[in-house]
Amino acid sequence: MEVIEFLSPQNVVGFLLLFFRFAGLFIMVPLFSHMSIPMTIKTSIAFVFAVLFYAVMPPLTMQVTTLNIVLAILSEFLFGFTIGLMLQLVMNIMTFAGIQISFIMGFSMASVVDPQSGVSMPIISNVLALLSLMIFLALNGHHAVLLFMNDSLQEIPLGGFMLNEGIFNYIVKATMNMFMVGFMVAFPITALSLLADVIFGMLMKTMPQFNLLVIGFPIKIMVAFVVLISTVATFMKIFEREMSSALNSLSILF
Repeated sequence: MEVIEFLSPQNVVGFLLLFFRFAGLFIMVPLFSHMSIPMTIKTSIAFVFAVLFYAVMPPLTMQVTTLNIVLAILSEFLFGFTIGLMLQLVMNIMTFAGIQISFIMGFSMASVVDPQSGVSMPIISNVLALLSLMIFLALNGHHAVLLFMNDSLQEIPLGGFMLNEGIFNYIVKATMNMFMVGFMVAFPITALSLLADVIFGMLMKTMPQFNLLVIGFPIKIMVAFVVLISTVATFMKIFEREMSSALNSLSILF
Protein backbone atom coordinates (compact mmCIF):
# COMPACT_ATOMS: atom_id res chain seq x y z
CA MET A 1 0.00 0.00 0.00
CA GLU A 2 2.87 2.35 0.83
CA VAL A 3 4.43 1.59 -2.55
CA ILE A 4 1.19 2.53 -4.32
CA GLU A 5 1.02 5.80 -2.37
CA PHE A 6 4.65 6.47 -3.22
CA LEU A 7 3.88 6.11 -6.95
CA SER A 8 1.70 9.18 -6.95
CA PRO A 9 1.49 11.34 -10.12
CA GLN A 10 3.60 14.05 -8.44
CA ASN A 11 6.40 11.63 -7.53
CA VAL A 12 6.39 9.85 -10.88
CA VAL A 13 6.45 13.08 -12.90
CA GLY A 14 9.11 14.51 -10.58
CA PHE A 15 11.37 11.48 -11.15
CA LEU A 16 10.73 11.71 -14.91
CA LEU A 17 11.77 15.37 -15.01
CA LEU A 18 14.83 14.65 -12.88
CA PHE A 19 15.82 11.90 -15.32
CA PHE A 20 15.48 14.29 -18.28
CA ARG A 21 17.54 16.92 -16.46
CA PHE A 22 20.43 14.48 -16.31
CA ALA A 23 19.71 13.19 -19.81
CA GLY A 24 20.11 16.73 -21.14
CA LEU A 25 23.43 16.88 -19.30
CA PHE A 26 24.73 13.84 -21.19
CA ILE A 27 23.96 15.41 -24.58
CA MET A 28 26.34 18.38 -24.53
CA VAL A 29 28.59 18.52 -21.45
CA PRO A 30 32.24 17.55 -22.13
CA LEU A 31 33.22 14.01 -21.11
CA PHE A 32 29.59 13.02 -20.40
CA SER A 33 28.70 13.51 -24.07
CA HIS A 34 31.71 11.53 -25.34
CA MET A 35 30.75 9.73 -28.57
CA SER A 36 32.59 6.56 -27.55
CA ILE A 37 30.07 6.04 -24.73
CA PRO A 38 27.08 4.07 -26.13
CA MET A 39 23.70 5.74 -25.83
CA THR A 40 22.40 2.86 -23.73
CA ILE A 41 25.20 3.44 -21.20
CA LYS A 42 24.48 7.18 -21.09
CA THR A 43 20.78 6.51 -20.53
CA SER A 44 21.55 4.01 -17.78
CA ILE A 45 23.91 6.42 -16.00
CA ALA A 46 21.33 9.22 -16.26
CA PHE A 47 18.77 6.86 -14.69
CA VAL A 48 21.19 5.98 -11.86
CA PHE A 49 21.88 9.67 -11.17
CA ALA A 50 18.14 10.36 -11.15
CA VAL A 51 17.69 7.62 -8.52
CA LEU A 52 20.58 8.95 -6.42
CA PHE A 53 19.43 12.58 -6.55
CA TYR A 54 15.76 11.76 -6.02
CA ALA A 55 16.28 11.90 -2.25
CA VAL A 56 17.26 15.61 -2.41
CA MET A 57 14.68 16.55 -5.04
CA PRO A 58 12.21 19.17 -3.77
CA PRO A 59 8.49 18.37 -4.08
CA LEU A 60 6.99 19.01 -7.51
CA THR A 61 4.94 22.21 -7.46
CA MET A 62 3.51 22.33 -10.98
CA GLN A 63 0.11 21.00 -11.93
CA VAL A 64 0.33 17.56 -13.56
CA THR A 65 -1.17 17.92 -17.04
CA THR A 66 0.01 16.61 -20.40
CA LEU A 67 0.92 20.10 -21.68
CA ASN A 68 2.80 21.00 -18.50
CA ILE A 69 4.75 17.74 -18.60
CA VAL A 70 5.81 18.26 -22.24
CA LEU A 71 6.88 21.87 -21.55
CA ALA A 72 8.73 20.79 -18.41
CA ILE A 73 10.64 18.06 -20.31
CA LEU A 74 11.69 20.62 -22.94
CA SER A 75 12.75 22.97 -20.15
CA GLU A 76 14.93 20.26 -18.56
CA PHE A 77 16.56 19.43 -21.90
CA LEU A 78 17.22 23.14 -22.45
CA PHE A 79 18.83 23.38 -19.02
CA GLY A 80 21.31 20.58 -19.76
CA PHE A 81 21.92 21.90 -23.28
CA THR A 82 22.74 25.39 -21.93
CA ILE A 83 25.25 23.99 -19.42
CA GLY A 84 26.90 21.98 -22.18
CA LEU A 85 26.99 24.94 -24.56
CA MET A 86 28.72 27.16 -21.98
CA LEU A 87 31.43 24.54 -21.44
CA GLN A 88 31.75 23.47 -25.08
CA LEU A 89 32.47 27.06 -26.12
CA VAL A 90 35.58 26.88 -23.93
CA MET A 91 36.53 23.44 -25.26
CA ASN A 92 36.23 24.79 -28.81
CA ILE A 93 38.92 27.40 -28.09
CA MET A 94 41.65 24.78 -28.43
CA THR A 95 39.89 23.10 -31.36
CA PHE A 96 39.73 26.42 -33.23
CA ALA A 97 43.37 27.17 -32.40
CA GLY A 98 44.35 23.70 -33.65
CA ILE A 99 42.57 24.34 -36.96
CA GLN A 100 44.54 27.58 -37.42
CA ILE A 101 47.83 25.89 -36.52
CA SER A 102 47.13 22.95 -38.85
CA PHE A 103 46.42 25.34 -41.73
CA ILE A 104 49.68 27.19 -41.13
CA MET A 105 51.65 23.93 -40.94
CA GLY A 106 49.98 22.49 -44.03
CA PHE A 107 48.33 19.74 -42.00
CA SER A 108 44.74 20.79 -42.68
CA MET A 109 44.27 17.73 -44.93
CA ALA A 110 45.65 15.35 -42.28
CA SER A 111 42.29 14.79 -40.58
CA VAL A 112 41.22 12.16 -38.07
CA VAL A 113 37.92 11.53 -36.31
CA ASP A 114 37.69 13.29 -32.95
CA PRO A 115 36.57 10.66 -30.39
CA GLN A 116 34.93 13.38 -28.28
CA SER A 117 32.54 14.72 -30.92
CA GLY A 118 32.76 12.14 -33.72
CA VAL A 119 33.63 14.92 -36.21
CA SER A 120 36.61 14.77 -38.57
CA MET A 121 39.15 17.47 -37.73
CA PRO A 122 42.88 18.18 -38.30
CA ILE A 123 45.23 16.06 -36.24
CA ILE A 124 46.67 19.06 -34.33
CA SER A 125 43.12 20.04 -33.31
CA ASN A 126 42.51 16.49 -32.16
CA VAL A 127 45.62 16.47 -29.98
CA LEU A 128 44.79 19.83 -28.39
CA ALA A 129 41.17 18.73 -27.81
CA LEU A 130 42.34 15.57 -25.99
CA LEU A 131 44.76 17.64 -23.88
CA SER A 132 41.90 20.02 -23.08
CA LEU A 133 39.74 17.11 -21.94
CA MET A 134 42.56 15.97 -19.64
CA ILE A 135 42.78 19.47 -18.14
CA PHE A 136 38.99 19.43 -17.65
CA LEU A 137 39.35 16.20 -15.67
CA ALA A 138 42.34 17.57 -13.73
CA LEU A 139 40.21 20.56 -12.69
CA ASN A 140 37.54 18.12 -11.47
CA GLY A 141 35.16 19.73 -13.94
CA HIS A 142 32.99 16.61 -14.02
CA HIS A 143 32.62 16.78 -10.23
CA ALA A 144 31.85 20.51 -10.41
CA VAL A 145 29.07 19.86 -12.93
CA LEU A 146 27.48 17.20 -10.71
CA LEU A 147 27.69 19.50 -7.67
CA PHE A 148 26.09 22.24 -9.74
CA MET A 149 23.27 19.87 -10.67
CA ASN A 150 22.71 19.20 -6.97
CA ASP A 151 22.54 22.94 -6.24
CA SER A 152 20.24 23.49 -9.22
CA LEU A 153 17.58 21.26 -7.64
CA GLN A 154 17.21 23.80 -4.84
CA GLU A 155 17.52 26.90 -7.00
CA ILE A 156 15.55 25.89 -10.12
CA PRO A 157 12.34 23.88 -9.66
CA LEU A 158 11.88 20.94 -11.99
CA GLY A 159 10.43 22.20 -15.26
CA GLY A 160 10.98 25.81 -14.24
CA PHE A 161 14.15 26.71 -16.17
CA MET A 162 13.87 29.67 -18.54
CA LEU A 163 16.50 31.50 -20.56
CA ASN A 164 17.17 35.07 -19.45
CA GLU A 165 19.05 38.05 -20.82
CA GLY A 166 22.14 37.29 -18.71
CA ILE A 167 22.50 33.85 -20.32
CA PHE A 168 22.20 35.27 -23.85
CA ASN A 169 24.79 37.97 -23.07
CA TYR A 170 27.19 35.39 -21.64
CA ILE A 171 26.87 33.09 -24.67
CA VAL A 172 27.52 36.01 -27.06
CA LYS A 173 30.60 37.08 -25.08
CA ALA A 174 31.83 33.49 -24.79
CA THR A 175 31.51 33.01 -28.55
CA MET A 176 33.53 36.18 -29.19
CA ASN A 177 36.07 35.04 -26.59
CA MET A 178 36.36 31.64 -28.30
CA PHE A 179 37.61 33.24 -31.53
CA MET A 180 39.76 35.86 -29.78
CA VAL A 181 41.53 33.43 -27.43
CA GLY A 182 41.80 30.86 -30.23
CA PHE A 183 43.64 33.39 -32.42
CA MET A 184 45.80 34.35 -29.43
CA VAL A 185 46.80 30.72 -28.82
CA ALA A 186 47.68 30.20 -32.48
CA PHE A 187 49.45 33.57 -32.82
CA PRO A 188 53.05 32.46 -31.99
CA ILE A 189 53.04 29.84 -34.73
CA THR A 190 51.20 32.17 -37.14
CA ALA A 191 53.70 34.98 -36.54
CA LEU A 192 56.74 32.73 -37.03
CA SER A 193 55.18 31.26 -40.16
CA LEU A 194 54.71 34.73 -41.64
CA LEU A 195 58.30 35.58 -40.71
CA ALA A 196 59.48 32.37 -42.38
CA ASP A 197 57.49 33.28 -45.53
CA VAL A 198 59.23 36.68 -45.65
CA ILE A 199 62.65 35.07 -45.24
CA PHE A 200 61.90 32.44 -47.90
CA GLY A 201 60.72 35.19 -50.25
CA MET A 202 63.98 37.09 -49.79
CA LEU A 203 65.97 33.89 -50.36
CA MET A 204 64.08 33.13 -53.58
CA LYS A 205 64.86 36.64 -54.86
CA THR A 206 68.57 36.35 -54.09
CA MET A 207 68.85 32.60 -54.80
CA PRO A 208 66.46 31.57 -57.64
CA GLN A 209 67.63 27.97 -57.31
CA PHE A 210 66.09 27.81 -53.83
CA ASN A 211 63.26 25.25 -54.00
CA LEU A 212 60.49 26.33 -51.62
CA LEU A 213 58.55 23.07 -51.90
CA VAL A 214 61.53 20.84 -51.16
CA ILE A 215 63.23 22.94 -48.45
CA GLY A 216 60.81 25.63 -47.31
CA PHE A 217 57.79 23.58 -46.19
CA PRO A 218 59.76 21.04 -44.10
CA ILE A 219 61.49 23.95 -42.34
CA LYS A 220 58.13 25.63 -41.62
CA ILE A 221 56.72 22.38 -40.22
CA MET A 222 59.80 21.84 -38.05
CA VAL A 223 59.67 25.40 -36.69
CA ALA A 224 55.93 25.08 -36.01
CA PHE A 225 56.45 21.82 -34.11
CA VAL A 226 59.24 23.35 -32.02
CA VAL A 227 57.09 26.35 -31.13
CA LEU A 228 54.06 24.14 -30.45
CA ILE A 229 56.01 21.88 -28.07
CA SER A 230 57.53 24.93 -26.36
CA THR A 231 54.20 26.70 -25.83
CA VAL A 232 51.75 23.83 -25.23
CA ALA A 233 52.06 24.27 -21.45
CA THR A 234 51.06 27.92 -21.84
CA PHE A 235 48.14 26.90 -24.06
CA MET A 236 46.87 24.57 -21.39
CA LYS A 237 47.28 27.25 -18.71
CA ILE A 238 45.13 29.60 -20.77
CA PHE A 239 42.55 26.85 -21.23
CA GLU A 240 42.57 26.13 -17.50
CA ARG A 241 41.84 29.78 -16.76
CA GLU A 242 38.99 29.93 -19.28
CA MET A 243 37.43 26.66 -18.11
CA SER A 244 37.58 27.70 -14.46
CA SER A 245 35.86 30.96 -15.40
CA ALA A 246 33.14 29.05 -17.30
CA LEU A 247 32.52 26.68 -14.37
CA ASN A 248 32.21 29.65 -12.01
CA SER A 249 29.82 31.35 -14.46
CA LEU A 250 27.31 28.49 -14.37
CA SER A 251 25.61 30.30 -11.49
CA ILE A 252 24.05 32.75 -13.99
CA LEU A 253 21.58 29.97 -14.82
CA PHE A 254 19.95 30.44 -11.42
